[in-house]
Amino acid sequence: MAFDQEPSVELFRAIAHVLDAGNAFCLLDQRLNDHLKRAQLELYRPTKLIDADGTEHRLSNGLGAEPGDALCCATSGSSGTPKVAVLTKDALIASATMTSAALGIDPTAHCWLSCLPWAHIGGLTVALRALFTGTPLEILPHFEAEAVIKMAEAGRVTHTSLVATALQRVDPSLFVGILLGGSAPPVGLASNVTTTYGMTETGSGVVYNNRALPGVQLHVDAETSGLLVKSPTLLRTFRNAPHPLVVGPDGSDGWLQTGDAGSVSDDGFVTVTGRIDEVIATGGEKVHPNVVERALQGISFVSELCVWKRVDPTWGERVVLFVVPRESQHLTLEDFAPWTDLLAPWERPKELVLLSELPRTPSGKIVRRLLS
Repeated sequence: MAFDQEPSVELFRAIAHVLDAGNAFCLLDQRLNDHLKRAQLELYRPTKLIDADGTEHRLSNGLGAEPGDALCCATSGSSGTPKVAVLTKDALIASATMTSAALGIDPTAHCWLSCLPWAHIGGLTVALRALFTGTPLEILPHFEAEAVIKMAEAGRVTHTSLVATALQRVDPSLFVGILLGGSAPPVGLASNVTTTYGMTETGSGVVYNNRALPGVQLHVDAETSGLLVKSPTLLRTFRNAPHPLVVGPDGSDGWLQTGDAGSVSDDGFVTVTGRIDEVIATGGEKVHPNVVERALQGISFVSELCVWKRVDPTWGERVVLFVVPRESQHLTLEDFAPWTDLLAPWERPKELVLLSELPRTPSGKIVRRLLS
């Protein structure tokens, strides 16, 4: 069943009813126009649609769900057509209980604030944590800084989940705890902000503050540095793509190749360096854009930035810095020298491109392939 509705108490109750009945649901992104919503329906192929007025429509090309399936959720689609991850009710419950335990959530003392889109796993799982743990929930259909601040100041909410751009617009000290996901975290985070690593396929975050949650196994492929994860929160399969789970290093099935490169130290500290397919090969060296971007964080005259590549006749590929200036001003690579001089020579950007905005997916992730 698909819902074409804004997040609300009524939608929350409808989702609870669907799950109690042993059925599955999906949510159309309310930021999309009708044409793009129809495209989402083609991806999801639900058997029923509940529109904004609460009217039920039966769909002729629907595809039923398997017993135990609870949620169909599209990936970000940053590398192309989104895949539809199928998550079971058991996986959703595991995610809700594992993450709530890690955050020390007390249903008698705490209250979640949902203010991110439910069409994406990071926003929806706030509501699902409340549902499966019995924790109170306040709902804003979308992020509005003034409304978030007002609710927090009034003591109505204690915890929320935000992306970096939203975090910059509120005072973190108003909350007991904040989950931060979606992109590389900014520098100087408050102690009550928990950084997360995860994806739709992992049922939301499975690494908090660079540590795997209890019950989550991580492995690094020696050849590619690719991260593999096994967790009770993983998707069962894809609805519109080949089965993604593989045999892991322990010989068991049920491991997910995340597509991210990273490392895990002997004491369990997890570092994610970026997408394997987003490595820049320049002069025989490999550069991960995220590593360069982290070195350039916190520059006062930059609103946002991204590192990507262009073809280079000498080096094969060159590192390019794409920048949205904080104010209308002329910048050159020399302005970034105090930060780039700390990088390895092959990591330093060889070109600067100024933009008015960076291309993003509906969930807010930067789409590097659209930068050229």
